[in-house]
Amino acid sequence: MNIRRGEVKSFNSTAYTATVQLAGSLSVWLSDVPVARNIASAEMVAGRRCAVLSFDESNHQDAVVIAVYV
Repeated sequence: MNIRRGEVKSFNSTAYTATVQLAGSLSVWLSDVPVARNIASAEMVAGRRCAVLSFDESNHQDAVVIAVYV
């Protein structure tokens, strides 16, 4: 497991998933990343920093957004 910093690019409130750009990379964007349900949808604003928990380093789709912050 690994926790990485990222930036929310978009949020789908119906599916409760986000597109996230990982910190330090202009080209790595993770799409359809599940968002922890304890995060209010109003907090998932584009441009906001987030913490992404990755369960498998070789599979970037096996991740979840666990926090957002300013």
